[in-house]
Amino acid sequence: MLERDGKVLVTTGPVRPSDAKLRRAQSLAQQSGLDVIVARELISQKLTGQERVARHKLHDNAAAQAIADYRLALAEAETVDTIRSLESQGAAAYWAAWRDVQVLFPRKDLPRVPEHWLKFGTRKSLLSGSPRLATNPANAMLNFLYALLESESRLAAAALGLDPGLGILHVDTPARDSLACDLMEAIRPKVDAYVLDWVLSQPLRRDWFFEQRDGNCRLMASFAIRLTETAGMWSRAVGPVAEWVTQQLWSTTRKRTQSDLPPTRLTQTHRREAKGLSSVSTALVAPRLENLCRGCGKAIADRRTHCANCAVSTATKRLVKAAKIGRAAARNPEARAKHAESERRHAQARSAWDASMQPGWLTSEVFSQKIQPLLADVSTSAIRSRIGVSRWYAGRIRQGYRPHPRHWQLLAELVGVPDRALR
Repeated sequence: MLERDGKVLVTTGPVRPSDAKLRRAQSLAQQSGLDVIVARELISQKLTGQERVARHKLHDNAAAQAIADYRLALAEAETVDTIRSLESQGAAAYWAAWRDVQVLFPRKDLPRVPEHWLKFGTRKSLLSGSPRLATNPANAMLNFLYALLESESRLAAAALGLDPGLGILHVDTPARDSLACDLMEAIRPKVDAYVLDWVLSQPLRRDWFFEQRDGNCRLMASFAIRLTETAGMWSRAVGPVAEWVTQQLWSTTRKRTQSDLPPTRLTQTHRREAKGLSSVSTALVAPRLENLCRGCGKAIADRRTHCANCAVSTATKRLVKAAKIGRAAARNPEARAKHAESERRHAQARSAWDASMQPGWLTSEVFSQKIQPLLADVSTSAIRSRIGVSRWYAGRIRQGYRPHPRHWQLLAELVGVPDRALR
């Protein structure tokens, strides 16, 4: 049970006797040297995930390369303190790449949205100097989902017979389950990717959040409920990590046999192997995001970005903008020169044309009564290519405008009037 700020109120889980050997090995991890092995693997997975997010979602190759360098340096780390230092440096490069991420809100909500909500900004809150007490929606979402992940990590440790409070990477702190914080480190980038995909693809609604007087951004209950739907996804993600740590701890116990392997209650690996079944897919399937209109925030069924009402105003603005661009393009020297050349060509054609060149049967009455009505069924491009005029002028002819007589014979041939007249 979580508060809307992500504070854990109550955690329930499976009740079963803990494994004394595992708990003893867990408490002696520093003496056995296992703490460095486990910490290195967890942080390696974390940095790998952060590098992937930075490279493929944030498109920041410089940050991704810096994170990759810190990950490679883990192989030389011989103490947990060194691993913590590399993780901290990687985190600095990683969150710096998030700074300018734009957070979308429907246009209708923008007058009520504080300006500092429109960017991710820094991971550290101005209220606490740490990620706690987030001051914008994106960080508030991360905090809440991290709390969900921590709860699932705590349950995973308890289900495997470990003590959630005896950490390996995180130091002992009152009122904190340090082992749960250790396990969730490897899964944090998956949470980051989920939030990043959301804010980049879908707008957030203003009524999902509220701001306290001190600036703390909190989640409304309805939105918090939606985020809790991801709990199963984080449970499946942390299961293999918790079982790997359990396997490492079990390997340090003195009396171990093949028949007394550590449990795989979370992934059911032993059961599938006994039945000769292949391992299950580790791909995470996130709950489907509701598609919201970027104009009014109303839910829409398909993948459009705007509902029917907002699409009209959006299209109108685009057409007005396109018209301004078109008018500007029509006034540049190159366009004016082409227009002048076209006018000279048509003026010369009008001057050179003689009425005696027109067939006797092709009178004004014949064109108006027999040819003009048939042109309405001819495409604009066909008229344009036939008589060598602009698309706009051809469109006017198609709509009923009478062109210069020098074009009548070609238009008559286009609609087949001479053949009909002969018949």
